[in-house]
Amino acid sequence: MEKIRDFEKIAEEKCCEATEQKHWKLGKTEFKECISPSIDIVSRALQTDMVIPNWVNFVDKIRTLFNECKDIRDGQVASYIPQLARQSPDLWAVSLCTVDGQRASFGDVKHTFCVQSVSKAFNYAIVASDLGADVVHSYVGQEPSGRLFNEICLDSKNKPHNPMVNSGAIVITSLIKNKNNMADRFDYVLNQYRKIAGNEYIGFNNATFLSERATADRNYALSYFMKENKCFPKETESLTDALDFYFQLCSVEVTCESLAVMASTLANGGVCPTTNETCIASNKEKRCAITYVLLWNV
Repeated sequence: MEKIRDFEKIAEEKCCEATEQKHWKLGKTEFKECISPSIDIVSRALQTDMVIPNWVNFVDKIRTLFNECKDIRDGQVASYIPQLARQSPDLWAVSLCTVDGQRASFGDVKHTFCVQSVSKAFNYAIVASDLGADVVHSYVGQEPSGRLFNEICLDSKNKPHNPMVNSGAIVITSLIKNKNNMADRFDYVLNQYRKIAGNEYIGFNNATFLSERATADRNYALSYFMKENKCFPKETESLTDALDFYFQLCSVEVTCESLAVMASTLANGGVCPTTNETCIASNKEKRCAITYVLLWNV
């Protein structure tokens, strides 16, 4: 599609006006250039050899569900961070990406939003891929806590219960490239997110970061409790830096479309379905996905 848009732009420049796509045609050479980077998925689509063969019917059913839910007004936007409380409750979007790259989107899919606690799954996948699960779980457990996600408590071994509660997520981020400076650590994770998202939109919302940092008393209390119990790696010298890094990763921005690709990368064994790039080491993404499903907010 990127190649087609390039050719469309060239065609518009030649005739000095915008032209509807249905009114122009690709030549044979242009057509081959457009499909060659994606020949595998094009061939499989033509042979109906995709993970969801009857894609049109499947998308129609999802569209029906999307429209049925569109007018539901129950619930409230998140208010635990002032910046989140200002978000519009009228935004509604659904984006699909299968493990072999089938895509469909409805609604406000281009609107950006912060990943917040969804970042926990990807941070865990990144650090488990870098250090190995055994190293990671020498610092963080992998069992349900049975407590609130932000409760000030540890397990029987004085470790956070799992990577999906706040205590575990804070320790997980403290393990990511912790011998590097803060700027390089943030750049590293942002680049990893972009790979996992197939180079689709990944940004950063500084206002949300500042808002989260200004209302972080609970997380500071939790972190000092963990410091007292020696939960952090020896490289963690500043709790302020450790928490700032955690808040920054919660404030990473995505769209529904880019996040759908990220989720599909986890489901696809750590291989991004739109680029075929291996983003997460073998078997780590399975542990991550299972942990995320079982332990989310437990």
